[in-house]
Amino acid sequence: QVQLVESGGGLVQPGGSLRLSCAASGSIYTIYTMGWYRQALGKQRELVASVTSGGATNYADSVKGRFTVSSDNARNSLYLHMNSLEPADSAVYCCNADLVRYGDFGVMNCWGRGTLVTVTS
Repeated sequence: QVQLVESGGGLVQPGGSLRLSCAASGSIYTIYTMGWYRQALGKQRELVASVTSGGATNYADSVKGRFTVSSDNARNSLYLHMNSLEPADSAVYCCNADLVRYGDFGVMNCWGRGTLVTVTS
């Protein structure tokens, strides 16, 4: 069984910063891509940022220049450094991974349960 567990969410004022972490555990052979998605109340889930095992990154236009995604392949971990936070960034942030488990041949897509980020004065 594979688990993704997020941490680091919380309440922050506009202009502030937060660092989210995601740790993947279980019988993981390799991870191809990890990403952060968010879903605000009443809105659809959207991709925030992703990173491949080779280090290629992708960002939503709304967070470019403010957020930085990184990963630690040895630790199967994913991070999101969020700066200059705005109220519009308030959402549940979920970690996602495309990975292969030991003994499997196919790619499995896994989700964490999410961590809440609230940006308000």
